[in-house]
Amino acid sequence: MTANRINRDILKQQLAAETFSRTTISFYKYFDIEDPISFRNQIYDEWNELNCFGRIYVAHEGINAQMSVPSHHLETFLTLLYSIPELTNTPIKYAVEDNGKSFYKLTIKVRPYIVADGLPSKSYDLSNVGTHLSAIDFHEAIQNPNAIVVDMRNHYESEIGRFENAYCPDSDTFKEAIIDVVEKFKDEKDKEFLLYCTGGIRCEKASAYLIHNGFENVSQLHGGIIEYAQQIKKLNLSSKFIGKNFVFDERLGESIDGQVIAHCHQCGKPADTHTNCANNDCHLLFIQCDDCKKQYNGCCSHECAEIITLPADERLKIRQTNAAKYAMSQIYRSRRAKAKSEKSSQ
Repeated sequence: MTANRINRDILKQQLAAETFSRTTISFYKYFDIEDPISFRNQIYDEWNELNCFGRIYVAHEGINAQMSVPSHHLETFLTLLYSIPELTNTPIKYAVEDNGKSFYKLTIKVRPYIVADGLPSKSYDLSNVGTHLSAIDFHEAIQNPNAIVVDMRNHYESEIGRFENAYCPDSDTFKEAIIDVVEKFKDEKDKEFLLYCTGGIRCEKASAYLIHNGFENVSQLHGGIIEYAQQIKKLNLSSKFIGKNFVFDERLGESIDGQVIAHCHQCGKPADTHTNCANNDCHLLFIQCDDCKKQYNGCCSHECAEIITLPADERLKIRQTNAAKYAMSQIYRSRRAKAKSEKSSQ
């Protein structure tokens, strides 16, 4: 299987040295792929030839892609994409804030599902999903005070940005979010539910699961937050989405309305920049302001800040005993417990 084996640091240096622009896009499509491995190898060879980067998942159920395409090759890329019969005219979503540095290599993986939900098979029917609402229709629909707006993303995504008055599950996984919503609103299944997520793909499964569980009036934002932000901007309307949209690439977020609604996990000051702990044996995703980044040397705690200053052999000993991993899991559980307590008391 063809893959990129060049060191990550070298790839990032090569990206920084590029003299041309890139366009960040995303798309997905549920359709039957008989041989995902062959399909994966075909598109890898074609897209690698165009110097495309990105993270793409392929499964029997379809494809889910987030990509960075050289702008001068974008038209050629779309021609190749649309030459695949099942992907003809697949909607393409363009990044709201695009610095061209969203990905530094091309990764295409074959997975059991393009969106992992951990739910039992036959617990939903993807041929029976919620009503797709355009950005403008969704913008109008969420102003209905009787509608229930639901964020189908994880807690760290909704923490930095969300639609006004949306219910945001305090979940770490997509499975937790789906189960949470069904349980919380089990006695309100006759109400109007408006679902949204980053690009729309999670809402396909979420809406199907809700309908399977008896929810009668389920709609979803077609194209997700990314499409909403683009359309609202074009029409010069005031965004009902506040804060930043979390994205799963090197940027980790793109501002939608300029507001900062989250706080640094270390000092509590307004901040909405996610980062991964500089201690690679921890790698915890958290929000950190610039001042704390300097104070903790890019780490999530004093423990990790101390670990990264140790000689390589000592760090190896810590890694082998799993001490760092255990310490960080304790810190993470403590942080999550505190956040849940504060949320429940509000």
